[in-house]
This record gives sequence, structure tokens and C-alpha cells, in this order.
Amino acid sequence: MLESRRNLALACALSALAGYVDAIGFLHLGGLFVSFMSGNSTRLGVYLAQGHWSNAAEAIGLIALFVTGAGAGSLIVFTRSFYGQGWVLLAETLLLAAAAMFYTLGVPLVAIAAMVLAMGLENAVFQAEGGAGLGLTYMTGALVKVGQLAAVALTGGRRWSWLPNLLLWAAMVAGAVCGAYAYRWINLSAIWFAAAAALSLAILVFATTKRRD
Repeated sequence: MLESRRNLALACALSALAGYVDAIGFLHLGGLFVSFMSGNSTRLGVYLAQGHWSNAAEAIGLIALFVTGAGAGSLIVFTRSFYGQGWVLLAETLLLAAAAMFYTLGVPLVAIAAMVLAMGLENAVFQAEGGAGLGLTYMTGALVKVGQLAAVALTGGRRWSWLPNLLLWAAMVAGAVCGAYAYRWINLSAIWFAAAAALSLAILVFATTKRRD
């Protein structure tokens, strides 16, 4: 899936976008995430143990929205046999733009909900390529692959097979740095930049998708 330069570049761009959005959401929510549901699941367990029911409900809500977004992305792929990646990215663009607009209108909770849906949906981008999907908004799996494929390289396997997953991780970190700076500058209005980036990627994908027989 990441063997072609086109797919690797797209995956890194989307991981950077996810890091950007997640950093903004994390800072706004004060410790919960809009794309990293493993972290939210751990938080949920801690909140339940501590009896912080309102915080636990918030974590459950974020997880449910993320799953809903992931399902919506898959439905787009299943119903769009061609240009699937482009349609998923266009839907993500609309959700991020809606998030920025709702914040402008003074409804930050709805803005956060739209951001979470967008992050869940993004993970269907490579499902459109006929695979099982690629985690673009969380990096635990990618880091596991870095370690595993590095071990393969050390034992005579492909020398650089671990590098694409390391690039995904680095892209997310770079995006998070940009998101944190942008949030400090203009709060949730920084999501407008994410929407613009998603739209640019959608246009590039539509332009570079090759028709299959």
C-alpha cells in the first residue's frame, strides 16, 4: 500500500493533517483527543475508576463519533467504485470546514464533533485502494511496524522497509507541532487551514487517480 511514492506522499500528508487537527482538539479539550482513540479509551478507564462520570461520558461520546466517522468513510468507499479516495477526502473537507464554521458561530461543541467525525472518516482513504485500510490518525501500529521491519532488515530482509512507517510517524508529529502553534494563535479557527489542506489533497487525488478497467 505504501510502496508507491504517490501513496506514501498522500499517507504522510494525511498523517500530518491528522496530527494538526488532533493537537488543536487536544488543547481545546484539555487532555482528550479527536483522533487518538487509544488515549481516549485509557482516559475513559481512569475516569470510570475515579468516578468522574461527566468526563467518562465525554470520552465515550468522542469514541462513538470516531467510530461513526470511520463507518461513514467505509460507506463512501463501498458506494463509490471510482474516485473513492477523492470522495472520502472531499467529505473530510466538508466536515472540517463545518467545524471551523460552527466555531465561528459560537458552537464549539459541534465543531469538535465535526472534527472527530472527519478524523474517523480519514482512515478509509486507503480502503478505497482495495485494502483493509491504513491507520492515518494514530501511530501505534506504525511504530510497531517500524520495530518489526527493522528487525527484518537486521536479519537479511529488505533494508529500508521500516522507513515509510517512520515517515508517517514523523509527519504526524510535524503536523501536531503546527497545530499547537496555530491553536495558540487563533484557537479553533485554525481548522480553516486543515479544511483548505484537505480540499487541496482531494483535488490532487481526483487529478491523479487512474481509471481502472
